[in-house]
Amino acid sequence: MATEERDARAPLKGVRVLDLTNVLAGPFACHQLAHLGAEVIKVEAVGRGDLARNLGADPELSAKGMGISFLAQNAGKKSLTLNLKDARGKEVLKRLAARADVLVENFRPGVMARLGLDYAALSEANPKLIYCAISGFGQDGPWAGRPAYDQIVQGASGVMSITGDAESAPLRVGYPLADTVGGLTAAMAICAALNAPERGAFIDVSMLDSVLATMGWVLSNYLIGGVAPQPNGNENPTSAPSGAFQCADGLVNIAANKDDQWEILARHLGRADLLTRPDYATREDRKRNRLRLKAELETVLTTRPARDWARELNARGVPAGAVLSVPEVLVHPQVTGRDFFARFEDVPGLERPIDLVRIGAMFDGARPAVSTPPPALGADTREILDELGFGAAEIEAMRGENVV
Repeated sequence: MATEERDARAPLKGVRVLDLTNVLAGPFACHQLAHLGAEVIKVEAVGRGDLARNLGADPELSAKGMGISFLAQNAGKKSLTLNLKDARGKEVLKRLAARADVLVENFRPGVMARLGLDYAALSEANPKLIYCAISGFGQDGPWAGRPAYDQIVQGASGVMSITGDAESAPLRVGYPLADTVGGLTAAMAICAALNAPERGAFIDVSMLDSVLATMGWVLSNYLIGGVAPQPNGNENPTSAPSGAFQCADGLVNIAANKDDQWEILARHLGRADLLTRPDYATREDRKRNRLRLKAELETVLTTRPARDWARELNARGVPAGAVLSVPEVLVHPQVTGRDFFARFEDVPGLERPIDLVRIGAMFDGARPAVSTPPPALGADTREILDELGFGAAEIEAMRGENVV
């Protein structure tokens, strides 16, 4: 029974992934694949490794090459250091690719071709290879050669233009949205390609395209309805009352999107008088007069704490939730009770245990997990080279000349 459970939680068991990516979008994609059971070999630059090793809120960990930004999405992976500009380094990668199912890279378009390690070259030896290239803007088009970080894509996609309100927009979303959405898009596409009747594909993932693809309602309001998207702050433009409302101790989100929910809300707040006012008679009326309606509701909501209102409204079928801080949600039983965190006691270079998050899916009631912590730079180099058939003397020579 235990074996069946482990298999259910590891649908990609037996799949080998080469992770040639840096910082966030690519490592996050491979983080998903590792938790789904794939063997992920992280190929890093000799002496430097992933830039994320030197990023994060703890300068001491960054100085050790185990920065928090790296720790966040590299558990369960192996680390191989390789100089891809050296002919011997190229040969190592080619041997790996010949035995791999997937290769993921997020170099600027054209870099792998100049190295002689692009899809055309690697698929000659392994026609079944799934090669996924993640970039800011895709492999072609006028912006293809541009360097891209999350904030650049947030700005280019229009996300910043609709974030905030009329006074504060444009604003950056408070976490790396474009990187994360790009990584999820890549992981989804890779999993689809692994399920193809005949494997072998070149997948071009654009972070810009990935973000735009998630903006369906916003884009369609413009493409079909001719309405240019505007920043609406904490208000939901599709309905009212729907948004964030001030309470005695903070904000509560309320989404009374249906007429019956609006009626329940008004009655529960002791404001049934609002139901007879022409200004609030229909959804469109409430949308037109949403700010006045909000002020009316807040005369009552500000008398009590947000969590009390949320509990009572949810019990009556009106969607509501207090606006929480990150520390608050991380200790909530809804999160802590669903096996979302992984604790690693022995992390290379660290003198204390760390808690990391797993992925956002469960299989048959169990959360997929990895068994090993984020690796030290090059920790698995010798093991991988041994498997590829390199002799001890050959490995030492390559190590001495910074090939590995």
